[in-house]
Amino acid sequence: MRIGWRAACVLGALAVQPGEASAKVEQVHLGVLAHNIQIFDGKNANKEDGPAVELQVNFSSPGILHWAGSPQPYIVGSFNVAGDTSFGGGGLEWNWRFADVWSVSPGLGYVIHDGDLNNPYPNGSAQAAAYFDQHLLLGSRDLFRTSLGVSRDFGGRWSGQIFFSHLSHGQILGQGRNQGLDQLGVRIGRRFGG
Repeated sequence: MRIGWRAACVLGALAVQPGEASAKVEQVHLGVLAHNIQIFDGKNANKEDGPAVELQVNFSSPGILHWAGSPQPYIVGSFNVAGDTSFGGGGLEWNWRFADVWSVSPGLGYVIHDGDLNNPYPNGSAQAAAYFDQHLLLGSRDLFRTSLGVSRDFGGRWSGQIFFSHLSHGQILGQGRNQGLDQLGVRIGRRFGG
């Protein structure tokens, strides 16, 4: 995996929350997601394969985030089994119950990935066209991760979830190519907190 030391620093910083030494693991999600699906535009859907295996660990919400609706900090790792783009990072995830056994969980995070950034060949060349046809160009090593999960509790501490995530630099973390990366699949959750 090419993610390297930057990912380790981000994950470590997110796992240690200043002023919240008692932060506890609240929930763990393990899932299998279709990799590089294209919801709105299918022109890049053939450039990477999958699936991706994803592990996400959510921690108890620190009091300092009460004003924001008490989101849970999380760390995540997503490994593409076909050798395409994998990533790791962290962020915040909310959980809002809308029925007895149903809840929705939007999230916002930051990840570092090991995929392709830009085309190394000169624009207009045959090599550039061939490279572009086969590679998803994400434009920045750092990406935002937005996500949405819809969960159903199965009783006890277990839940199942349909989960979608989108990675993009949004022309904020980088410039140029920003083809984005979408994943959709199912995750099983196990709660540990109260």
